[in-house]
Amino acid sequence: MSPSPRCAGDAGAPRRSGPLRDVRVVELAGIGPGPFASMLLADLGADVVRVDRPGGTGIGVAPAYDLTNRNKRSVLVDLKAEGGPDTVLDLVERADILIEGYRPGVTERLGVGPEDCRARNPRLVYGRMTGWGQDGPLAPTAGHDIAYIAITGALGMIGPDPDGPPTIPANLVGDYAGGSLYLVVGVLAALQHARTHGEGQVVDAAMVEGTAHLTTMIHGLLMAGGWQDRRGANLLDGGCPFYGVYETSDGGHMAVGALEQQFYSQFARLLGIEDAGIARFDPAYWPRLRAAVAARFRSRTRAQWTEVFEGTDACVAPVLSLHEAPDHPHLAARATFTEHGGLPQPAPAPRFSLTPTRVHAGPARPGGDMAAVAHDWAVPALIPTVQEHSA
Repeated sequence: MSPSPRCAGDAGAPRRSGPLRDVRVVELAGIGPGPFASMLLADLGADVVRVDRPGGTGIGVAPAYDLTNRNKRSVLVDLKAEGGPDTVLDLVERADILIEGYRPGVTERLGVGPEDCRARNPRLVYGRMTGWGQDGPLAPTAGHDIAYIAITGALGMIGPDPDGPPTIPANLVGDYAGGSLYLVVGVLAALQHARTHGEGQVVDAAMVEGTAHLTTMIHGLLMAGGWQDRRGANLLDGGCPFYGVYETSDGGHMAVGALEQQFYSQFARLLGIEDAGIARFDPAYWPRLRAAVAARFRSRTRAQWTEVFEGTDACVAPVLSLHEAPDHPHLAARATFTEHGGLPQPAPAPRFSLTPTRVHAGPARPGGDMAAVAHDWAVPALIPTVQEHSA
């Protein structure tokens, strides 16, 4: 199978844009990092067909609001029913990439494992998303983001209090940074190889490995003596008084990142503590400096301090809520957030000068694109399922 720009002429296919317009992706429906990874590919223009299972994935979010399914299309296939695996393999035969996030061995038992798929399509890139990886002592066990980042050392270094518990960074570090983004990098690198050499391969993206990889710089600092192996005691973990978060008089917060001297000088002057940072890189002096900074921030509201630091190089920003963020003047000017179908949401990123991206379709409804995908991908096996689904 040779790659070709197919989407422009696919009848019924959405008018996609982006650098991956000639890429076809099959996503075996799951939750968390797998769907986010395929959403990113769809945002970049790929034709992503999500294979949903009857009964759903159990994520607990109504399909109409599951933004990680935007820019995709969905078909319903029961992989445990007769003919189900063959239908998926028909899609695979026409695909460039497959993404799955099941436990190791599940797709093999269902008949759509790497060997089954690559027997039909030797050029296929088979992307596997798990927390622990495809092998190792923990591979067959369940887990979530918090456990994956815990054993890598990443969770243990997050938080400003060395004597308190670590701060949980939602599920952004393990699921999405260490998981989804590494899977996307992996499958696109493997796709480049497949298109150059004509051979596909399996991409084993483990959240524990992606998360560990994210800590590379910190490990370097640790070996060089520039990082203490405990949280709340370093420049970038909240231990440093000029890299942290402070409460304002109205209960808001301001984020400070005035590390370099030229930035710190502006920060100290605008905050009104110019005589309080003489020994600012001495950890013994940090408690006194932190108290001075905290006292000043508590003297005004978040809006007042935002006005003081706006447009300066002091490296200070207000801490906004999810609802507030889209209205920030800079984000609004760049259209960092967008709206589609009445749903406000982050816009696709990054940006491309020649092949711009956009949100062209809302969250795919399970099974809502059966006839269109059957036609566009030339998979007749979906047609009986269409009739059954509409009966």
